This record gives sequence, structure tokens and C-alpha cells, in this order.
Amino acid sequence: MSRGILDGLRVIEGSAFVAAPLGGMTLAQLGADVIRFDQIGGGLDQGRWPLAPSGESLFWAGLNKGKRSIQIDLRAPEGQRLVARLATAPGPGAGIFLTNLPARDLLTYEALRECRADVIMMQLTGNPDGSSEVDYTVNAAMGFPVITGPRGSRAPVNSVLPAWDIAMGEMAAIGILAAERHRTCSGAGSLVRLALSDVALAMAGALGRLAQAQLGEEVVPDGNYLYGAFGLDFATHDGRRVMVVALTHRQWTALKTATGLDAATLAQATDADLETEGGRYAARDAIATVLAPWFAARDLAEVHTLLDAGGVSWGPYQSFGQLLAEDPRASLGNPMFASIAHPGIGETLTASSPLDFSAIQRLPPRPPPRLGEHTDEILTELGLTSGEIGKLHDRGVVAGPGRK
Repeated sequence: MSRGILDGLRVIEGSAFVAAPLGGMTLAQLGADVIRFDQIGGGLDQGRWPLAPSGESLFWAGLNKGKRSIQIDLRAPEGQRLVARLATAPGPGAGIFLTNLPARDLLTYEALRECRADVIMMQLTGNPDGSSEVDYTVNAAMGFPVITGPRGSRAPVNSVLPAWDIAMGEMAAIGILAAERHRTCSGAGSLVRLALSDVALAMAGALGRLAQAQLGEEVVPDGNYLYGAFGLDFATHDGRRVMVVALTHRQWTALKTATGLDAATLAQATDADLETEGGRYAARDAIATVLAPWFAARDLAEVHTLLDAGGVSWGPYQSFGQLLAEDPRASLGNPMFASIAHPGIGETLTASSPLDFSAIQRLPPRPPPRLGEHTDEILTELGLTSGEIGKLHDRGVVAGPGRK
């Protein structure tokens, strides 16, 4: 059985909520040994919604798959010393610390370097100065909510997807691998700082939005229209909705052919060059008016058949329940998925890494740990005797599974 493409890499993770846990899980799904430490009783995200009927956090379970767990009293100097030992343990793939918790006392980069000169520390913060931000506050400042929503609306619309946290988590994983590559080549460790607001600003710039504003162009909400080309949602005869996109020339040709759209007449009526993205965007209302009856006359099943046969770029709007019930991609037919029993939750469809390497077999998904499940195992690997571990339990410095 494959051991994963990152076999031999070990990451110590102190985290909460989305970005840092996602970064660690991304590495764990590729075979890294990721050890998550939490305050005894659980960290800030131990009970984050959504919850299973049992009260267990589906959120926590989803972002901690394949990791090992240790409970440590982080308020006690002895507990901090244990974390520092874990983060600076010897070995070519060890000595890597990922955290979005405040770096204090024995867990600062400077303190860790005293224990291991080539330690790698990935420090996630809200702003570069260390002040607090979360996805929702950063997103509000980035301009995207102001251009999201119905045409003519003045009220900003938030995204329920924590996009900046997700981007930050994946970037954290990339940063760790880059720093580990640098250490392999040079022997030098690194403190890698990554701020959530910088991630969002970098992406806003990369998508051209900052330059657009700097050059004086104002963008306003435009409903579900695709910006800069043609794309829109349509209602079907049976009350479902689909999103159709004609960004490229091929996609536009496929949409015209599948729906029988008379583009020549429409182009004359709108005086727009519909063979260009900008022309289709300028004529978007006219195109939508012509296409809407075609969708309204057909049930989703017929739309599905005709658009697929024509090679149209489209997708149905689905609830999470409909996604599981109707979409074969979210099923055991997809080799990324397996049915896994999660502690306190039950058996659920669980994804492995979406990365599929030709050189090595993809690891199957693994369940999240129980809180503190590996405490004794990890301490034994650190070199502590059973007697020493027992005394740590007695003094309340560490805890195993079931302790809350």
C-alpha cells in the first residue's frame, strides 16, 4: 500500500478554524505525519458548526482527517516545553511547525531556533502586523461583496464560502513545502509569515480588480451574470435552475447549436459582435431574453441531455442533499471518495486528496482522530518513558482520549 508522496515529512500543528487546519490536512492527505496539539478539552474550533446529531463537530472532523492528536495544557510551561520538543524534534523531515495561534513564550520562532537551528515555522496571522482578522472581515474589505448581489442592489452580499481561508490554507501548505525544499538545499530553516489580508489582496490584484479600480472603472452588482462574457442562470419547466457559461468561442458555439439560438439575427438587433467575449457581455440581456423560453419549456432532465450532447458548459443548481442524491461525482463511483466511520459521528462519504499523482498511488481517506487519541503514542516517540508519561497525566499536563 502506498505511504503517500510526502511520507517522511512531519508537521506539528497548533490551529483553529479553517486555514491552518486545512494546510495541515492537505499535507496529511499526501502522506505527511501531521500531529495536531490542542488544549485539554479541545481548542477554539472543537464544537464549530455544523454538528452531527451526537453533538460532534462535522467541521472539526472534516478538517482534521488523517492527523494524529495530542492534548496538552498549553497554559503550563511544562506543556509548552513538550510542544517545543515536538516542533524541534530531530530528523530530516521533522522540525516543522504550523500554527495560527499567538506565538508566545517557548513557542516563538526565536525560542524554537534555540532548540533546533533549522526549524521551519509557518505563522498564520490576520494582518501582517499580527492583529486579528477572519475571513468574513477581510472579505468585507476586499470589494467583492459590494459587487455581489442583484442588479441595482446597494447592500453588500457576503459569500458563505470562506474563500480567503481556503486560499490561505493551501498557500500555507505550499509555503511549508517551499521552506522544506530550501532547508534541504541550504540547511537553513525559515520563519514563514502569511497574513490573511495579504492573501486576499494578492488575489484581488491577480484577478485584475485592483488595477481596474486604479484605472477608474467602477463595477456594480449584476446578479448572476458572468462578468465580461455571457453566462447566466435559467429556470427550467420543473422549477429547477441551471447555470450556463459561454466564455470561450467553443462554449458559445456549443450553446448556440444546442439551443438553436439565432445568433446572426440577435447580433443585428443588438449591434454587438457576439463572436467576442465583450460583445456577448454587452448583449447579455438580449441573449438571456432569447434563451429563457428555451429553458422554461424543458424539464431539467431534457436540458441535461441536450446540453451534455452539445458539449455546453453548464451545471445545475443543487443543494448539498441534491448533490449527494443526484450527482455521480459525489459518490463512491468517484475514486477520491470512500465511506469512512468517523468517531462519534458514524459512517460518511469522505474525500481523500484531489491530487492524483501518476508516480504514486493516492492514499485512501482516513478518519479524523479522537481528541487526544495519540497522546501516549506521540510522547513515547518523543522518548518519554511510560512512567514519565503517567506523571504528566497525573499532573494534568497531558490528557488522552475521552478527557474533556
